[in-house]
Amino acid sequence: MGSADGPAANGTGGDSPNARDTAVSERRFRFLVAGYALSSYGTFLNMVALNLFVYETTGRALAMGLFMAVRLASGFVAGLIVGGLLARFTAKSIMLWANVGQACVMLVLVLAPDDLLTGALMAVSVVIGACGTLFMVALRSSIPEMVGEDRRSWANSLSITGRSLAMVAGFASAGVVVSLVGYTAAFLIDMATFVACAVTVAVLPIAGGKGAGALPGASGTADETAKEPGTEAAGRKDGERAGRRWTPVAFLALAAAPGLALMVALRGVDAFGSSSHNAALPIYSTSLDSSNPAVFVSAFWCVWALGNIGAQQVIQRYTQRTGRSVGPLGFGYGTVVMSAAFIAAFAGFPLAVTAVIALIAGAADGLTEVSYTSHLQTLPATLRGHAFGLSATFENLGFGVGMILVAAALDRFSPLAVVGWSHGAAIVVAAVFLVRVAGLRRADREGLPRNAEGAGRAGRAGLRKEEAVEGRPDRGDRDGAEVPRG
Repeated sequence: MGSADGPAANGTGGDSPNARDTAVSERRFRFLVAGYALSSYGTFLNMVALNLFVYETTGRALAMGLFMAVRLASGFVAGLIVGGLLARFTAKSIMLWANVGQACVMLVLVLAPDDLLTGALMAVSVVIGACGTLFMVALRSSIPEMVGEDRRSWANSLSITGRSLAMVAGFASAGVVVSLVGYTAAFLIDMATFVACAVTVAVLPIAGGKGAGALPGASGTADETAKEPGTEAAGRKDGERAGRRWTPVAFLALAAAPGLALMVALRGVDAFGSSSHNAALPIYSTSLDSSNPAVFVSAFWCVWALGNIGAQQVIQRYTQRTGRSVGPLGFGYGTVVMSAAFIAAFAGFPLAVTAVIALIAGAADGLTEVSYTSHLQTLPATLRGHAFGLSATFENLGFGVGMILVAAALDRFSPLAVVGWSHGAAIVVAAVFLVRVAGLRRADREGLPRNAEGAGRAGRAGLRKEEAVEGRPDRGDRDGAEVPRG
């Protein structure tokens, strides 16, 4: 987008083979993001349409809660197994079949007779929840192989921008689509978006998964690791171990990198906080305008998305000018700002002030998303998919538990109190994370020895210094920030 999209980040001339390869990979990635944005639109559209359909079909709010719980539980389980799948299959095949599965289950829902409708809805809940997580993890963990290590921040920003636009369009159009053309047409539109994404994935050459580091043209950690003397056998051993025991590998990776483990934990707490403002917004909006509560919710998320998209543009231009990525410090500070903004959004300020607060919340959310995703992508390719899968599990767990606790709390306390407690917990954990990162950076500057136990864990998990990418995740002080220029 704009000047940030050019190949200049590689430090090569515009007509060099490297620059041409970069331009081709970026063009392909833009097509992939377009397909991803379409499927995301379908996801957010059916999030509204399916909930309304479940409530209208069953007449019970409990059924909606069960539907969401099954969806989150499916995502939770998918996060646990996706690392093992990426060790056995290509990222392209996982992304393709994830979309095919979602399209097929939507068709089943459309064709299901009335007496099988409840079963079809549960099948939709399981497949949508699981396949959404599979696609997301496969995409994020494979970005370094798709576009190159030095362009992952740009690629993350682009994909997040596409998803943010899709979220606004999906939420904004869901009510109109359902009221004008009905549920069946809405479900067919959902199906069409997943088919479009599947076709996009099918026609593009997509690297990643199934030994991503060994793929021709793969860049970043895995290639560099393979070139290190004595690391090739270790890389194969890690890959085989990843294929056999997915959960221990993921936990060992996080245990070997204390800053990264705390980062993933903070992500789960942040998801817990997110459940509070998602549940509290309709209640707060109703208190502002009981005759038309949807207006405030729609306007809030539209302004939030503008802030999110604006942050992506700033990040892209920052990385283009400086050659640096937004590191873990950006994630910590962004979480603090975002959580504080969401708390302030329920404080009863005038609408103009609340709009500014929503803009800040969206921008901070965009910053945390890019910095978090980019930092996990600094892990070796054999561990990256497992870490992203475990992260998705923590996020689904935090959001699911949050929805249960928040729903109960909102019956007794005000939205401001509930959101304040939930996002306050995220602020506390973010403060601990920032202190931890500052301590690691200070230790590196002073040349202090590492904790012996942590070093031992790092060796067992295959994260020795020579095997890690630049800006080692266990340091927690930068996100592979130094981008090669020459």
